Amino acid sequence: MKEKAQRSVGSLLASENPEDVRKGLEEAKREITRLGSKEARPVFEMVSTLFYIDPLDRPDLAPLLEEAISLLVGFGDWVIPFLLEKLDDGDMKAQMAIATALGRLGADAIAPLTGAYEAADDEERRAFILFAMGKIKSPRILSALPLALAAARSSGRELRDTGTRAIGKFIESILPAELPDEAREEILRTLQEKLADTSPGIRAKAVRSLGKLARFGFLGEKERAQLKSTLLLILGKDEAYDWDRAYAVRREAEEALNYV
Repeated sequence: MKEKAQRSVGSLLASENPEDVRKGLEEAKREITRLGSKEARPVFEMVSTLFYIDPLDRPDLAPLLEEAISLLVGFGDWVIPFLLEKLDDGDMKAQMAIATALGRLGADAIAPLTGAYEAADDEERRAFILFAMGKIKSPRILSALPLALAAARSSGRELRDTGTRAIGKFIESILPAELPDEAREEILRTLQEKLADTSPGIRAKAVRSLGKLARFGFLGEKERAQLKSTLLLILGKDEAYDWDRAYAVRREAEEALNYV
């Protein structure tokens, strides 16, 4: 990348003016086209600085953050190791954007993400990797299901929360005919256990994931009836009249009732 072009792109992307940032992204795209994606590492580094945008603080820049994610995804799977490196930067805004980009890279990201998850000894890093996996829309995500199940049983609240959510996200992509009965039963057991979690957020995600099992055709007639009874119990609409005290959990139960 020529030094003049690099300075120009870097200056535009660092601007507080949304129009300048947009021009910087356009120049970055032209440089990628000229160089080829594998030769454009400097462009990747500059575009990735937009991951630190806070959409709540600068809503005018939020669409440009989305453009930056799409641009980096267009680089192809060679950027996966570099995105994984940046997960350690410690800025949650950037981590969320990076996880989104990794997820959008699709099935090719599953193996590298799985390897990174197994090598990680930090709960926060594992949580963000699972979050990224939940963004992948491919039946091949079935291979990562054991990671999500183990995470949902973790002693750490954050990882438990992310694992419970990830199970439901995976269910959206897995084909019912390809899910072994043993795995399906383990999913049910795990999510039912999470209904008694001390965290309302985890209970809510367990209810949501159970609703997805019904919605996407993973439950038999008897299991659907059992889930309906559980949801009515959560809502205090059974004979016990003893509902879950957390509104978020009850809200998810109301939604899940639509699928049983």
